[in-house]
Amino acid sequence: MMAAMLTDAQDRFLEHGRMGHLATADIKGAPHLVPVCYAIIGRSAYITVDEKPKRTDIPLKRLRNIAENPAVALTVDRWDEDWTRLAWVMLRGSADILYAGQEHDAAQVRLRVRYPQYRAMDIAPLPVIAIRIARVLDWGTLR
Repeated sequence: MMAAMLTDAQDRFLEHGRMGHLATADIKGAPHLVPVCYAIIGRSAYITVDEKPKRTDIPLKRLRNIAENPAVALTVDRWDEDWTRLAWVMLRGSADILYAGQEHDAAQVRLRVRYPQYRAMDIAPLPVIAIRIARVLDWGTLR
């Protein structure tokens, strides 16, 4: 299925956003929501696992959920005390988990450019979540 294209306003909003919230659900529909760093390349959004402390005895809940149920959403929002400035963009689609390869590597390069903190981390061997954008929703004034 051809993914929805971002409007210029949505693209600018996402480029200026620094944090999103990734929503996944397990096979029974139990939701899981985590803050994430992200990058958009073409018609996909990318999120890498990083070196911040995490359990190592089992895969991350977000990865387990995607393996069971690849339907995901990524929301990037802007909060302001001036409620006329409130806005968000939601990307909905199906997620793949990339463990290696050209797409995995290109996503991590883009994430390192967006987030200097990643430059000091050994993220190369870590998985990348690739969200194939199927629907884009927004609300508020995105400028």
